[in-house]
Order: sequence, then C-alpha cells, then structure tokens
Amino acid sequence: MLPELEILYEDNHCLAVNKPAGIASAHFQGREVTLDHALKAYLKAKYHKPGNVFLGIVHRLDRPVSGVVLFARTSKAAARLAEQFRQGSVEKVYWAVVEGHVSRLAGSLEDWLGRDPGNGRLAVVPPSTRQARQALLHYHKRGEYGGLTWLEVRPQTGRRHQLRVQLAHHGHPIYGDARYGSLYTFGQAIALHARSLTFLHPVRHEPVTLMAELPRAWRGRFAYLLREQCS
Repeated sequence: MLPELEILYEDNHCLAVNKPAGIASAHFQGREVTLDHALKAYLKAKYHKPGNVFLGIVHRLDRPVSGVVLFARTSKAAARLAEQFRQGSVEKVYWAVVEGHVSRLAGSLEDWLGRDPGNGRLAVVPPSTRQARQALLHYHKRGEYGGLTWLEVRPQTGRRHQLRVQLAHHGHPIYGDARYGSLYTFGQAIALHARSLTFLHPVRHEPVTLMAELPRAWRGRFAYLLREQCS
C-alpha cells in the first residue's frame, strides 16, 4: 500500500512528488503498486479523465532511496526533460548518511563504474575496462556524530547506483545499504535522499527548483547527527 502522496509541484506539463523509500519509481512487470501507477490514479481521479493518463518517466530513484522525482504530463515535456537529464543540465542534490569519519570537509570523487564479473554488481573498475563509464560527484560534509557522517552530494554524472557504489568504494557505505557493504539496517530504506532538483521548465524555459523534506525515519534515527536540520 502506497503512503499518501506528497506532491511537490504540479502544472499542465510537470508533476513532482517526494518519493517514499521502499517504493519503485516506475512499473516494469507484475502487479505491485509503483509511484507512476499511483500518480496516474491521482491524476485520473483529480481531473476526471475517462481514458488512460499519460505520465512520462524522465528519471528514476532506486527503490530504497527517497526524495524528489519528476514526471512529465505531456509527450513534449517528457522529451525536453529527458534531454536535460541526458545532457547533465539538471542539478541534483542528495543528502546521505555514511559510515565512518570523512576526513575532508569537501571534495570530489572520480571513478569508473562497470560490472563486477564475480557477482554482476556495479563496482569501481579500471578505466580501461570494457564498457566502463566515468562517474564524478562532489560532496561537502554537513555533520558528524557517533561514527556516522552526513554528506551533501552533487553528482555531475548520472550513472546507475553511482553514489552508492562510489561512496562505498571509498570506505563510506551509505547507512543501511547492505548491497554495498553497510553494517546497519534501515527498514526498507537506505540513508540516501534526493533533497533537491533544479531543471529548466520544458515550456516556460525558466529554472524550477524543487525540495523534498526528509523522511520521518531520518529524524528519529539520526536526531543528533541532523540536529541543525531538525531544530
């Protein structure tokens, strides 16, 4: 059952929501409730649409990740927004709680990602590896407490699982991300939240910035670490 939708932005061209962790962004196969299905039902009911509802998927968040997800309400908007994501012109800001002490106040990580032949998972590989893709992110430290560090991360590239793989490779797996080496559990979530998204409106051509509040579970589990944000 999908929690109540938190709509962040809505007009005739775009629709954005604060995705809960544990929910898939988009439908592929099967009958599970996914975010795009829930939003189609929302639009159908709100605007009394008799037929199918169009909803363009222009990017996704991993199932255990929460935060801003943007959809298009027309095919023209979908094409223009998807092109912005392909070109890397959409500014994405993530908040992550990672294990360990991050020594530098700010920095950048540049790696190459590819499939680990041993288990098929994404991993940091040598640049010469066949089909390896460059991954670049920038971070700064927002807080530290109890062996955990709160980072603000700005990916410059948009590779699948990029933040999860890079941070784990550099010794700081995301809290709750057992797939990439975390020692902790965090329900259906990992401590990675798409905090904000800035894009160019597909019709008005004006910059739009959307921001998603942290899930309640963060404020309980990381109260001391996030005390500045929670106060």
